[in-house]
Amino acid sequence: MRVIAAFLVNTAINFFIGLLVAKFLGPDQFGRFALALAIGLVLQTITLEWIRLSTIRFYSEKSRNQQPELRATLDAAFGIISILVTALLIAYFLSDIDVSLSPPLVGLAVAAAIANGFFDYHTAVVRARFLDRLYSQLIITKNILAFALTVGGAFITGSAVVALTGACISMAGSVVLAHRALADRMSPLRIANRPLAAQFARYALPIVTANVFYLAIPLVNRSLAASHFGFAETGQFSLAYDIGTRLIAAIGSALDVLLFQIAVRAEEQHGRDHAKAQVAQNMAVVFALLTPAAVGLWLVLPSLEQLIVPTEFRGPFSRYLTLMLPGLYVFGLMNFAINAVFQIEKKTLPLIAAALAACAAAALLLVLIPRGADAASLAMAQTGAFIVAFVVLIGFAVAAGAQWPRARDLLLTIAATLVMAAVLWPLHRMEPSVFLLVAQCLAGVLIYGLAVAIFDIAGLRRTTLETIAKLRRRGL
Repeated sequence: MRVIAAFLVNTAINFFIGLLVAKFLGPDQFGRFALALAIGLVLQTITLEWIRLSTIRFYSEKSRNQQPELRATLDAAFGIISILVTALLIAYFLSDIDVSLSPPLVGLAVAAAIANGFFDYHTAVVRARFLDRLYSQLIITKNILAFALTVGGAFITGSAVVALTGACISMAGSVVLAHRALADRMSPLRIANRPLAAQFARYALPIVTANVFYLAIPLVNRSLAASHFGFAETGQFSLAYDIGTRLIAAIGSALDVLLFQIAVRAEEQHGRDHAKAQVAQNMAVVFALLTPAAVGLWLVLPSLEQLIVPTEFRGPFSRYLTLMLPGLYVFGLMNFAINAVFQIEKKTLPLIAAALAACAAAALLLVLIPRGADAASLAMAQTGAFIVAFVVLIGFAVAAGAQWPRARDLLLTIAATLVMAAVLWPLHRMEPSVFLLVAQCLAGVLIYGLAVAIFDIAGLRRTTLETIAKLRRRGL
């Protein structure tokens, strides 16, 4: 549970760091900052994400002792690819290629890709070995550095370049400061194994390809927003997308940090059938927590915008996030619930088909939806694309013979969420205030929590009681 708590704290801090950076940079500079980060994320996904995914799927305390070449191969792969990416950046600077971002921001986009990949890889190593204390240490260090350097740089200079430099230092610096605990003397680089690297690539390539296609949709939308409406509108669009993504991912990623590793351990100890059953249970848990969270976010959006979002972003923020939210919700279900069906089977090609369907749908919707005075049509096209991908992926999972959660858990989740929404709906239309936001959150948690306590939706009541019992035995 410590790793989930650390992840939730990290997500909350990242949320407020994002808001503070947006406030201090303003829409125009934040638009540049967000576009550079988005490019960096796509580059990281293309070049380094397969290493993180392979770590989560194949690395564990058992494999560390029995296959030391596994960690050595992962370390060597990260180092080689980072050098190649840096060489490509140097080649870009020596060329005459012109892009919409300034050369410093292009360089920092690449630096962000490597720094974030460096951080994600090492947190994956720690997660795979269930080293909760070290995971918490990495998260805390990164956030302290990010607040001082990223937020501080934005506040002092108002420059996207300075803020992005701070972000890169905070991500890489947290790993460097913990390098002694993260190093593995059992796995020197000389025992790295090429066939293992090829095996990792075959497993992760379909997932990476799918993620690149998905990331391309909001990246293209940001570029179109900058082209048609200017960087200020890109900043408005980006803040809504970034905050919405982080809030949805706060639940899904926090669960995924632990649940998928439990499924991998189940396969390692009890076989594939136990792992598939665990994946089905994981789906129920993700659905039971992500559904009320998404609906709750929409219900508190007026108060959230009024109290937390910087003044210059208000109005467009709620408009864009309302249009994006259904797509972000189903995208969260795909990433944190459905994808595991294919990952545990090591048959990940259907993920590419679903992502291609999303790209085709996005292109078609961009043509069909009339363009207005702002980027609303881009938000609607993005949502439609993610919904199409969700339907396609469900179809592939059914064809693959996936195990599914109990219908009882799914229906109870929907019913409890509808009851929560019905009770909170009158508050949604009231004048935003701190008191109203707190009342909405408390009422939502109370109503849905009561349903969980009565009906044990997705086994959450049982899990909560078991966790409390463990904490009591430890004297906490």
